[in-house]
Amino acid sequence: MAHRLAWDYILKFIIIGDASVGKSSLLVRLTENRFLVDSETTIGIEFGSQIVTLPEGERLKLQIWDTAGSEQFRSITRSYYKGAAGCLIVYDVTERETFEHVLLWLRDVQEQADEHAIIALVGNMADLPSMERSVSTEEGAALAKEHRMLFFETSAKTGQNVSVVFESVAQCILEQLKAHRHETRRDERVDLVAPASTESCCR
Repeated sequence: MAHRLAWDYILKFIIIGDASVGKSSLLVRLTENRFLVDSETTIGIEFGSQIVTLPEGERLKLQIWDTAGSEQFRSITRSYYKGAAGCLIVYDVTERETFEHVLLWLRDVQEQADEHAIIALVGNMADLPSMERSVSTEEGAALAKEHRMLFFETSAKTGQNVSVVFESVAQCILEQLKAHRHETRRDERVDLVAPASTESCCR
């Protein structure tokens, strides 16, 4: 009897957006199921991984690169876009400026990442009272629809929608992969890891 690998696919994700919108907190909530209190600003790149199981039974290993949002690190973080199958553009629903910068981040993705990358717009800190909001759910959804992005609102603090975001993007990637590739044997792993990783890429 053949031994089944721990996962069927490896998918590279990147998380981008302005500084202090909660990118690292989302990563820690997904991978460690805890809230990152007193998070320090990411310098360069941070990394985490998580295995998710989709409804049809596929097990996907997500390799997730959390990028610094400060302008001084942009030249470094852009190099990690290559080979990304999924991208989360994160803004803070209570800080309008971070929402206004979304299209700048989207342009980076369009210029640097694979043209078929699945992009999700993520409004974080959705647990905060509505009177503290500066970006409505409807406005976020409209921008995502206009630019053909998935849309979610999350809370790294409560865990709201965090796993849903990654699983939904992974599902879209897998559906796209199946539509554009020959069917892969069930016990064969397909790597979608960028050369920036230390693992080999067989894309």
